Amino acid sequence: MITVHHLNDSRSQRVLWLLEELGLPYEIKHYQRDRQTMLAPPELRAVHPLGKSPVITDGAVTVAESGAIIEYLVDREGGRLRPGPGTPEFLQYRYWLHFAEGSAMSPLLMKLVFDKVASAPMPFFVKPVARGISAQVLKSFVMPNIERQLDFMEAELAGRPWFAGTEFSAADVQMSFPLEAAAQRAGLDASRPKLMDWLQRIHSRPAYRKALERGGPYSFAGD
Repeated sequence: MITVHHLNDSRSQRVLWLLEELGLPYEIKHYQRDRQTMLAPPELRAVHPLGKSPVITDGAVTVAESGAIIEYLVDREGGRLRPGPGTPEFLQYRYWLHFAEGSAMSPLLMKLVFDKVASAPMPFFVKPVARGISAQVLKSFVMPNIERQLDFMEAELAGRPWFAGTEFSAADVQMSFPLEAAAQRAGLDASRPKLMDWLQRIHSRPAYRKALERGGPYSFAGD
């Protein structure tokens, strides 16, 4: 039996979604973030040394990292939700599978960090300096990078309904978290209708809804 070590409001939600799409039985072990630090609890280190989510166990096998988990589960099911090898769609699939964490999440995480710097409690004489630095980095580097990536993704979906082509694939599952995060925290809105339509379509999928029921509250879903 596959066990998903599921941290609330985390990337592990998309692992639950993929398992529902594949129709695989699984169980969930729930973990809650520390209310002060928002970090995963130390109990997760007993599953994987880094103590982060997502991580799954499948018998004696432990797999961490979203992309690796997705590839493991898709391979386990004989390549379901993956375009055929050697096709143009497969190249797109592999690209977006890596883009989600390799490119898309980096500036989003930077925005989260600098937003926290700007709002963190600190001595009054330090606050203007810290907030000024944060605002300048966001304005000159982080937000332009996010905007460029969102424009790129919007243009890509102008020519096809899903990231890897005409069919839904596990690449769409992988892309869900950065785009949900962008919609919640980085200005993704109706000015990019293709991306917003894509989000609406994934959120309406029965497997997505079932994963929400099993996983519990998930603020990034946006509904």
